[in-house]
Amino acid sequence: MFLYQSIPWYSLLMWLAVFAGLVLLNELGRSSKWAGLALFVVLPLALTVTLWPKSAGPGTSMDDWFHWAKVYSALAGCIGFMAIRFIPKVAKHRYALAFPALILAVNILEAVIRDFECRSFNGVVGGILTIGGPWNVMNGIAGILNIVTITGWMGIFAGKGKSRDMLWPDMLWFWIIAYDLWNFAYTYNCLGDHSFYCGLALLLSCTFAAFFIKKGAWLQHRAQTLAFWCMFAMSAPWFIDDSIFAVKASGNPKALFLVSLVALVANVAVFAYWLYRILKTRRNPLKAELFTDLKAYKGVAAERA
Repeated sequence: MFLYQSIPWYSLLMWLAVFAGLVLLNELGRSSKWAGLALFVVLPLALTVTLWPKSAGPGTSMDDWFHWAKVYSALAGCIGFMAIRFIPKVAKHRYALAFPALILAVNILEAVIRDFECRSFNGVVGGILTIGGPWNVMNGIAGILNIVTITGWMGIFAGKGKSRDMLWPDMLWFWIIAYDLWNFAYTYNCLGDHSFYCGLALLLSCTFAAFFIKKGAWLQHRAQTLAFWCMFAMSAPWFIDDSIFAVKASGNPKALFLVSLVALVANVAVFAYWLYRILKTRRNPLKAELFTDLKAYKGVAAERA
């Protein structure tokens, strides 16, 4: 196959199980503040002192700075978003509302740095076949553009209902799709043998939640599903490394180039539209929302009133 060596039927079924599991866990995580505290504070603290030093220690594919940084940065996002959701004073503080954009930018930047780092690799790195090349640079640029086009965080607010989801009206479908394409290219470039799950299943789980379950809460969905996946991967790296369900990347340079090219083109297009909106509305994206006249924005912002 073009992207992967082979995908047996039982791996497809497991993919569906992972996708469904992440969607359901995300729903549990957003159900109440107590569920969030148990899943994103108590559980990772217990795993940090008991399981992860061995399961994600030396000799495993999790034993590098990126995986450890990723799990804690995702958890930091979940906890910070809970503060915005459930502490009214935090949700009203202008500097607190910059936190979601900052933690998102940091997470993207972590991957951009790793993409550039992997450009010089050619062989098995941490148990994963990693083939560096110009695709790493292309996708790194796409990631930088993805950071630049983050906008409208000053309009973030806590929604209604028991879950009080963190809603971001200015983060719309075109930016989310560009992010997904960039992030899949990153996982395919740098974590190719894991990308069938940590790329496709993980990304689609939060995008599905944002498009069909709770619109406007994509970043909350993304942080929670990412945290769940990272905690699972740190606890059971054998699942994506050596189990019968593992799916290995093809290592095809043409595939690596193509996924990064698609990600770069998508993010250049979003950047061009972002720039057009700035010129049209004469708004500073660091101080104002850009897409307030769009139907998708209005659908989410209506809950603010």
